[in-house]
Amino acid sequence: MRTVSSRCLSLAVLLVAAATLVAGCGKEDDAVAKAGKKDAAKGVAAPSIAETKAIAEEGFIYGLPIVMNYAVMYEYVVDKNSGQFKAPFNEIKNEARVFTYQDTAVVTPNSDTPYSFLWMDLRAEPMVLSVPAVEKARYYAVQLEDGNTFNFGYIGSRATGTEAGDYMVAGPDWKGETPPGIKKVFQSTTQFALAGYRTQLFNPADMPNVVKVQAGYKAQPLSAYLKQPAPPAAPAIEFPKIDKEMVKTNFFGYLDFLLQFAPPGPEEQEIRAKLARIGIGAGKPFDFKELSLEHKAEVALGMKEGDSKVDQYLTAGQKEINGWKVGSWFGDRAFFNGNWLLRAAGAKGGIYGNDAVEATYPLTRTLANGEELDGGKHNYTLTFAKGQYPPVNAFWSVTMYDGKTQLLIENPVNRYLINSPMLPALKKNADGSLTLYIQKDSPGKARESNWLPAPNGPIYLVMRLYSPKPEPPSILPPGSGTWQPPAIEIAK
Repeated sequence: MRTVSSRCLSLAVLLVAAATLVAGCGKEDDAVAKAGKKDAAKGVAAPSIAETKAIAEEGFIYGLPIVMNYAVMYEYVVDKNSGQFKAPFNEIKNEARVFTYQDTAVVTPNSDTPYSFLWMDLRAEPMVLSVPAVEKARYYAVQLEDGNTFNFGYIGSRATGTEAGDYMVAGPDWKGETPPGIKKVFQSTTQFALAGYRTQLFNPADMPNVVKVQAGYKAQPLSAYLKQPAPPAAPAIEFPKIDKEMVKTNFFGYLDFLLQFAPPGPEEQEIRAKLARIGIGAGKPFDFKELSLEHKAEVALGMKEGDSKVDQYLTAGQKEINGWKVGSWFGDRAFFNGNWLLRAAGAKGGIYGNDAVEATYPLTRTLANGEELDGGKHNYTLTFAKGQYPPVNAFWSVTMYDGKTQLLIENPVNRYLINSPMLPALKKNADGSLTLYIQKDSPGKARESNWLPAPNGPIYLVMRLYSPKPEPPSILPPGSGTWQPPAIEIAK
């Protein structure tokens, strides 16, 4: 799913320093200087050069998922000419297809399940989401994620069951009793939120059945659900355009804009106060181009080091098992509890991931010995021993991504993953084990059913376990479960 995703932001921080040299000296009385003067007026020392850089570093880590989410929202909901536009706010867009290499707005997109999207503007009133009865054999989930990239609730097979029901999603300022007919109320921490629907597809011929389920997904404002007059509409917003060029030089300008829709939680008070010390915060116009040369350098270096810390955490911050990184990357506000580095790493590794109990994501770029996977250098295999498939209540998959872009790759058989619904068509080994062939060229007709096409270069693999089994053998808790993903090996 595409736009200014993590790959663009990484490039951004590498190029910002160069931008400081060509953007002029800027204003002496810039946002950072003004914030320092306000501090001085209160008897607080203005931040030093080192402090400014440190705040920018921490602020980049804190703001990365927020800005990434806005980039996707802008392309999906705001810019009708983006090429990725889905639907206006508060309208569901059903996709009667799975994602392909042409979907580039979000890194590491799921290609297992057709998506439905509902971006909600909750400023005027809550939204009511209605789901149909869904057969027990078909997994579905409605993931509720806010502008902080907190997963603030779930509707679906695991969380609420397979019966039909009406559920309410409210913004951070809503207060009231649960309306009649509503099974549960979910409260977003931001005024804008996303409902991401995943509906299991068993095979290509099953798509009409998925479409029938999707047709039962409904969304309406609370007033319409209650058959009452609508409240006054929320004020119109001029959403700032965002693209990879703009984010290079004004990351904190976007964060400024977005914080006005995100009342701080208790664990955010400290980072918000730090950002305010360099002129960043809700209602504080921040323009990188207007900064003095000195302040540009401080902020740019802070962003670059923040981005490096996120990359380092992605590499070493989770437990390594047979070359796979296994951990819990996503959750609600309480799950993160102010761990902004974990939140940023999760977003950069694959934004919009699920809570571990909904789906767990072992991921790898290397062999068990640390050697990087490269489809231009080697062919690889991944073998599941007999009866030792990923233990799930729903289904599992292994998806291939380009190691540079983290996007699905174009290939001659239009295959982006191998998953458990495909098992009947896969060829088993004589001992009952299953081997997947991971390579850029076909392994030959006899093995092509088990071929997972790879790029001619760096490889990024993500395993998905939907509704992982809680009882042994289990991948839960992530990193210390009794089931372990097998190592990828160089083909013999």
